[in-house]
Parts: sequence; C-alpha cells; structure tokens
Amino acid sequence: MRHVPVRPLIVDALAYGRGKRQATRDVIGAGPRSIAGVLESTGIEPRIAPVEAALGRAFNLSAYNLLMVSGMTSDIPTVRKMMRRWRKESEGPALIGGPVASDAEILRRVDADLAVTGEGELALLELLSLGLNEGIIPGEDELSSVKGIIYGTDAETQVNPLRPRMGRIEYDELTPSTRTISSYPLFRAARVYVEVLRGCSNYHRAQGALPEETCDACNLCRSGGLETRYYCPHGVPPGCGYCSVPSLFGPPKSRSVEKILEEVERLLLEGVRRVVLSAPGFLDYGRDLLVEPEPLTDPRSPQPNYDALERLLSRLSNLAPIAEGEASLMIENLKGDLVTERAAKVLGQYLSGTPVNIGFETGSDIHSRQIGRSSTPRENLYAVRRLRKAGLKPYVYFVNGLPGQNEGTVKATVSAIDDSVAAGASRIILYRFQPLPMSAFQDLPRAPPAARDPLSNRVHDAAVRANSRLKEKLIGSRIRVVVAEPYSRDRRFHVAYPMLHGPVVLVEQAQGLEGEVLDVDVSGVASDRVVKGTLVR
Repeated sequence: MRHVPVRPLIVDALAYGRGKRQATRDVIGAGPRSIAGVLESTGIEPRIAPVEAALGRAFNLSAYNLLMVSGMTSDIPTVRKMMRRWRKESEGPALIGGPVASDAEILRRVDADLAVTGEGELALLELLSLGLNEGIIPGEDELSSVKGIIYGTDAETQVNPLRPRMGRIEYDELTPSTRTISSYPLFRAARVYVEVLRGCSNYHRAQGALPEETCDACNLCRSGGLETRYYCPHGVPPGCGYCSVPSLFGPPKSRSVEKILEEVERLLLEGVRRVVLSAPGFLDYGRDLLVEPEPLTDPRSPQPNYDALERLLSRLSNLAPIAEGEASLMIENLKGDLVTERAAKVLGQYLSGTPVNIGFETGSDIHSRQIGRSSTPRENLYAVRRLRKAGLKPYVYFVNGLPGQNEGTVKATVSAIDDSVAAGASRIILYRFQPLPMSAFQDLPRAPPAARDPLSNRVHDAAVRANSRLKEKLIGSRIRVVVAEPYSRDRRFHVAYPMLHGPVVLVEQAQGLEGEVLDVDVSGVASDRVVKGTLVR
C-alpha cells in the first residue's frame, strides 16, 4: 500500500463567531502557531489559514488531506460551515482543537472525526506517531490509549481522560511556528500573540452563584496550602466561575526568556509590527519559579517575580525594531491584586503608553466573591490608579448577565465604570456571559443580549457613554499607527491600528500604504470604538 505524505491545513476560526470578525480583526492568537510548530518539529510543513479565507471560493481545499480547526465555543457556527465545506472537497480526516474541543458533544455538533482537549501538543505528537502523519486516523484500539482526545466508535462517542498537564520544562521545549505567520493577510498590522505562560493561579472557587449550592464554605481554596487548593471536596472547578483556563491548563508555568526572545525575534524578521505577550495574568510570569515544586494555586501570594519580569521586558525592549519604534511590545491581562506599586513601576519602565487590561467583571464586592474572583473591585481601582500613574493606559472590562446579577450588582457595576474612568481608565470593555465547558457555570444558560435585559442594558449604556467621552478626549492628539486594509463600509478610508493598541482609526488617502507605520492626527469620533484621523505626511 502506497503511503501518501500528509498535507495539513490548520484553520484559525478563533473569535469568528458566525463567520465574520468585527472588533478583533487585528488579532492573531498563539494557539494555531503552536500546533504548526509541533508539525514542523516532525518534518511536516503545514499551512495556516484564517477561516474566512479557507471558506472563500478561491481556496482549494482539495490540496490538503488533513484538516485541523481551532475555535472557541462561540465559534461553533463557523466551525460547522468549515466542516461542511471540507466534507464536500476532501476525503481526509478533520480534527478540532482549542477551547471548543472541551465540549463532550463537539464531534456530533460539528461533524469532526476527532477532538483534542486541553494542551494539545503532546496528544498531537502521539497521534502523528500512530498514523496521522500519513493522513490516517488511528484505529480504535490505538486511540483508546491516547489521553486528552474525543473520538467516535461504532457505538458511541468516547471521551478519554485528560492528559496530565505538561511540566514547565516540557512546555518550554515547544517551539511555536513563526514561518506560518505570513499566512495571515493582516500579519504586518495585526496584534500577534506570543505565549509567555500557560495556566492560571486563581484556584478560588465560585461561591453562592450556582443554582444549587455546592460549596460548604470550607475555604480551603482561599486559605489552604498550595497543594490543598488544587482539589475541591465538592468538585467545583477552579477559578472564576465563567472561565475554564485552570481546568484545561492547570496552574501557571512560565516559558524561559530565551525561548520567548527567540520567537519574538523571528516574528519581527518576518515583518510583524505589533507583539502581545500573552498570558491569562501577565504578572504571574515567573511566580511559579518562586514556589516550585508546589503548584502556583494562590493568585495573591507570593508577590510578582520582579526579577523575572525585568529580565523578560528588558531583553525584549532592546530588540532593534522595538527600541527604534518600528515595532511595539504590549501585554494584556493583569490581576488587580498583583498590581503592587513596584509592579506598576516595572511595567511603566518598559511599556509606557501601553494599554493593559484589568478585569472587574462586576462592581459588587459580594458578587465578585460569589463568582470566584481573586481581586475585589476596590483593589482593581487601586490597580488602575497605580498603572495610570506609572504611564500605562488601563482598560477595564465587565461582564453582562453573570449568574447572580441583580439590581444591587448592576448599580455597583455602573458606579465602578464611572469610578474606573475617574481613576484613569482609557477604555471600558463589555462582554456577555457565555457558559464554557469545564467551568463552574458550564450548565447555566447564556445571558440574553443587553437589549433584551433591562439590567444588562443599564451596564451597556454606562459603558457606551464612558467610551464616547473617552474617545472625544482623543481629538487633536497624534498617535502612531500601522495601516491595515481598506475599510469595508466605505472604500475611501483605510483601517489603521495604533501601534500600542487603542481605537480603530479610519484614514483617507492611504492606498498603497498597507503595512506602513505612520503618524495620524485624530480629527473626529466615528463611534464608541472608532475614530477618524488624518495622515501626517
């Protein structure tokens, strides 16, 4: 029997929802490149394609004999479209990965052959050794021994136990692909995410926000030892009730400075202009080293590993394109309780002018504890003030329709939005609650749109008012942007993205300047998310 070389296509469906990205068109996540790196380590050359490109009429799916789709729970409609198209044009197997793969019913819902759950790199290596490297799904006997996968048998869907989480050394040996970044049409203007750590230190549990009380307030998850916090006597998943990161990836494990530096250098050589150091909580970086060999299951203690943070940020900031202003370095999420005065100063020294996200979710102290948050709204306000004082631009986010939302929590949240702006927040980000598999709230209903829920609508209106005021303050300012693509709603304009993140900027007379870094004078506000600007020649 002649073996056919595998020709894999990795489709990035992350955040595409029903098929079109709106607010995050300039985001390229780290997951698909990590999987591409696994394939490259075995001598296989994959291609990555955004799902909107792979669904295009001109895209030739028949050139590939293995499909691998990465998506989130909210992306199921788009993943389903991709699978239907694949079945029409190829006979090869189809795999699903990413957060969406933690749903036990995902194979049936999207018509995939196999799902890889949680940390997928080692499971993929094992599958390749069993025949996937030739474009063939291994037999049931072989699949039964592979942890961290879901597959179909003649009788049922088989959900294998999760694979043990990788240790820090094992994780650091992985090398994400950088060659494949050019497969993304907007890679020169996009925020390209580079994973610096995986996992979350918040092993608190949701208390009081579940429909049936499952917590007896033993408080082990908040006051026990690091090993003790790992397990809940009632089986409540760890972390914030709406989040599945601790269940899927465990406590934090940090990559070495050398591996991160190498990846960023290669991305810059490929033409990337905007790098985001990706982590569920950036100030967890290196904290795991302070407690080894115990797991980092306390989100509050020890304090940040200041030496590790400085080593990482100083080495990256000295890379020529970043030091010369032709590329930018950003971070994203911070836990408010870890934003000490010293931490804010370290971040301000290397990331001045950079936006950073602080999650409030709710403005109510009681509600915050109920949903499993590690920091209180008051601590988050302190964090906003410290970060602003250090020269950063705090973004704060809230979640509409969380379990336990009521008149009191909404009133406190509206006040927290106003207080955040007064403390120095540059933007309010609002999400709608959606239950995720393997989270404490996985069996609860999705929140209705804000327009159909009077309580959520009050929070939504408060966020829109705040953002509109903040955008108006930008008029007359000058910001540095990278030109991306023509604006789909009005071809006179091009979309440009601030080098250090911020509102989308619409500019005229930018034909032929795609990928160029230029200065723009902000001339007006188009919406609560978009401003207009004039190119500075």
